[in-house]
Amino acid sequence: MAARPARICVIAVTLLMAGCAVGPDFKKPAAPDVSRYTAAPLGTTEATPGVAGGEAQRFVMGGDISRQWWTLFHSPALNALIDESLKNNADLKAAQAALSVAHENVLAQRGAFYPNLSAEFSATRQSQSGTLSPTPNNNAFLYNLFTPQLNVSYVPDVFGLNRRTMESLKAQEDAVRFQMIAAHITLSSNVVVAAMQEASLQAQVDATQQLIDINTNMVKILQRQADKGYASGLDLAAQKSQLAQTVATLPPLRKQLAQQRDALAVLVGRFPSNAPNGIIDLAQLSLPQDLPVSLPSALVEQRPDVLQAQSNMHAASAQIGIATANRLPNITLSANAGSTALAMNQLFHSGTGFWGIGADITAPLFQGGTLLHQERAAKAAYVEAAQQYRSTVLTAFQNVADTLVALDQDAAALKAAAAANDAAKVTLDLSERQWKDGYASYLSLLSAEQAYQQARINLIVAQANRFADTAALFQALGGGWWHGSALNQDHDEH
Repeated sequence: MAARPARICVIAVTLLMAGCAVGPDFKKPAAPDVSRYTAAPLGTTEATPGVAGGEAQRFVMGGDISRQWWTLFHSPALNALIDESLKNNADLKAAQAALSVAHENVLAQRGAFYPNLSAEFSATRQSQSGTLSPTPNNNAFLYNLFTPQLNVSYVPDVFGLNRRTMESLKAQEDAVRFQMIAAHITLSSNVVVAAMQEASLQAQVDATQQLIDINTNMVKILQRQADKGYASGLDLAAQKSQLAQTVATLPPLRKQLAQQRDALAVLVGRFPSNAPNGIIDLAQLSLPQDLPVSLPSALVEQRPDVLQAQSNMHAASAQIGIATANRLPNITLSANAGSTALAMNQLFHSGTGFWGIGADITAPLFQGGTLLHQERAAKAAYVEAAQQYRSTVLTAFQNVADTLVALDQDAAALKAAAAANDAAKVTLDLSERQWKDGYASYLSLLSAEQAYQQARINLIVAQANRFADTAALFQALGGGWWHGSALNQDHDEH
């Protein structure tokens, strides 16, 4: 008969632990019912033969993205920069540390599913009143008292408060993980774009310096001709003005180049005084010709910002359950056992032991509407998270669409810039020949020089845009992070 109450207690505890979890069960949003990113179908971009970055690019719908997509540019120097940034960038390390914090919070919450066990020992010396207080069996009024004991408490998860709390923390950990993945992708993309922008600026500086040398030489020629009376002072002054204008464009370019190098140094974890210097050359880069374009239905499973927003929705959904459970009764089971004796050597002897068990039920009756409004706030927060998710998805599709348009239009822009550069160079060569032979005015030569100067700069910028657009597409499509074991950890589980 003595075992019957114990069996009843075990059954009761089992039923309590099997209680339902209040609040909604989260369901992942469905993928958008969209078949393409742009209004017009994708085609092959225009080619510009004989120009770095002038290859035609084909869009491969449903193609997969390489995790190390930057290696498609075939630049060992660029690969080294990416590797250095992934090892040393402080923002990425901070994101990784934040993930560790979130993970440890999840592990800490697991303790709520287990009983709490604590040990206690007290030693006192006390004197009792002879008329009012009880005394030990030996009738001593001054005595020592030693009491070791164990305390056990357990809160059954009747309404799923602990389970919803764990669910929310896991979702928050997922959100932090996807934030770290986004930082990883953004960092690699920023390094690629920064390196290409540095190369572009360096090429512009070099082109401007060459134009300054040409103009300087023209000033010397005109000066000799003016001294001999073959050229007018007006022509000489016009050429000097042209030279001064060209020289004036050089300091701003050098400033941008220095600032770009400083930015690149910080991205790879260096101080600006130790910035990598001029290690990328646009002419030595390869432009990927087959560009994978993920299906729209797959984009929401690849973009880390979309997955982060989805995890935020999940966490908000679990918070509804937490707020609901807080309005329901809470049960605490407790027990203690120990021994009390007047001397240490008497502990745990017969007659010194004690024990107790208990159960407490606490139910909120009146909280001034606090718990009700907290539940309503949790529901409103879920609606907020859902709308933020939708906004993130729309922005993701916009990023891809904008990048695809940029790839197409910048390919056409490069072709036009190359044609303009070739035409300007032919015009300049003819103008120089005709001017030397006396068939053209010097003003026409100046005009040809100015046109060629601008055409060369435009061509360099257009080349850099092709490479930057390609990097932007890989970033917009998610960067292939799912192929990296260190980044996609536990993704399939959630």
